[in-house]
Amino acid sequence: MQGKIALEEHFAIPATLADSQVFGAHVWDELRDRLTDFQDKRLRLMDASGVEIMIASLNAPAVQAIFDVKRAIEVAREANDVLAAEIAKRPDRFAGFAALPMQDPEEAARELIRCVKELGFVGALVNGFSQAGSANSARYYDLPQYRPFWRTVAALDVPFYLHPRNPLPGAIPGYEGHPWLMGPNWAFHAETAVHALRLIGCGLFDEYPTLQIILGHLGEGIPAYLWRIDHRNDWMKARHKYAAKKWVADYVRDNIVLTTSGNFSTSALNQAIAEIGTNRVLWSADYPFETISDAAEWIDAAPISEQDRLKIARTNALTLFKLKI
Repeated sequence: MQGKIALEEHFAIPATLADSQVFGAHVWDELRDRLTDFQDKRLRLMDASGVEIMIASLNAPAVQAIFDVKRAIEVAREANDVLAAEIAKRPDRFAGFAALPMQDPEEAARELIRCVKELGFVGALVNGFSQAGSANSARYYDLPQYRPFWRTVAALDVPFYLHPRNPLPGAIPGYEGHPWLMGPNWAFHAETAVHALRLIGCGLFDEYPTLQIILGHLGEGIPAYLWRIDHRNDWMKARHKYAAKKWVADYVRDNIVLTTSGNFSTSALNQAIAEIGTNRVLWSADYPFETISDAAEWIDAAPISEQDRLKIARTNALTLFKLKI
């Protein structure tokens, strides 16, 4: 299928490049080049797989792991300026997500405003919790100090992509001795799912009902557990004890958008569609950590209707990001 739109596709700048080496040390020469290239191999791979537009975002954890707040602000701004310059070379092929220094909610809001209003970005992508002040800190965005930031996101009417990062070293004893569980094998999904559920449970979407949060990898496992999250021990009729006013599933179906990034499983896709519908599922690859051609060949052959394929691979993204192409 031609005309695909991809939206969890990464790049790096010199200040953040080394953050990605752990996820592909054995192929680092190739991975490094793919992260820093825009106008050569990236475009050729897009052309070969029918990708018309790529919405690019900074690699992980990048800004979120810089606990020197002043430096985090500087790196976010630098990354956004680099991305804007690359988009300007091919505005017909690239769009951008803002990197944000969430260590400082006011600065994050200011940078998002700049990126949307001045640079023309279509939203933000943030790599999970932020460290601020010390390497052992972890700030999640359901905390009260982030409410003004979310007000800004809602006012700008742009989506916020909550992208994974690993938990802090030693934070979860169950991972000790099993480093293979870190990253995309498991920890990415578990960490991001908990963060997303915190945002739901704190009442954020009651206060800002138009907010749209994007989760990659077909929802970080949440769709498979929606019934159980809301109906555990159903005979006891014990409602959730949280600030939110509705069921978790209600918010997922109204305020959460899923992408197929890095999860090319037809059964997982079918479950996501069954839980939240085709209008809230978007195609992505997770380049360069996954191959664009793998993602494209999978969705092109997936046993779904042509109408659903068009929605997932193109028109849902056109609507969500208000793209004019």
